[in-house]
Amino acid sequence: MKRILIVEDDKELCNELKTLLERNGYEASFLENFNEACKQIIDYDPDMVLLDINLPMVDGQGLLKELRKESDVPVIMVTSQNTEMNELLCLSFGADDFVAKPYNPSILLLHIEAVFKRIGKSDKESELRCGSITLDTGRSVMKIGDSVTELTKNEFKILGFLIKNKGSIVSRDDLMNYLWDSEEFVDDNTLTVNINRVRKKLEEQGLIDVIKTKRGQGYIIDEN
Repeated sequence: MKRILIVEDDKELCNELKTLLERNGYEASFLENFNEACKQIIDYDPDMVLLDINLPMVDGQGLLKELRKESDVPVIMVTSQNTEMNELLCLSFGADDFVAKPYNPSILLLHIEAVFKRIGKSDKESELRCGSITLDTGRSVMKIGDSVTELTKNEFKILGFLIKNKGSIVSRDDLMNYLWDSEEFVDDNTLTVNINRVRKKLEEQGLIDVIKTKRGQGYIIDEN
């Protein structure tokens, strides 16, 4: 069950939101005070935060900015300050969505579901894993333990394609077709050069013979 933390100073609204969320399958709670609000949010470790802009002792936008230094928890700003400037500031500070008061409860639930769906999809697709190798698709880097290695576009695509097909032999033709785009021609020699570069970068991290050549068939990546 996903946990949602309500950061709102209107206690009546907090109780209404809590009831609404719980009736719709969420676990919900709210802050009783706003002392060290950022620390309280991090300690609660929610799956989402509903954050008001007007709060006692702390500005909601400032709190969002502070929170983003410590956490990437999804945040929906829920506020009566329905101006384009406030929405722009909230999104630029790292909010995932912006809902204006007064709102239809069903609309708020749809916003919550949409953010969870978007974040879930992003998390699922943001990394590719094979043994100790992790590819971060957002930054196009290879991570092995604490080490981060930059990859070129083709190096990243080659390693990613092999990982997506781990356990199966990938032919050179399949790799060249996958690498092809309108901006760059990938020939047989280019593929060989890039395969060798990927192998070298893996070897520099202590992973030897991870990408195996199957003579006359293609390549297969080893679950290191």
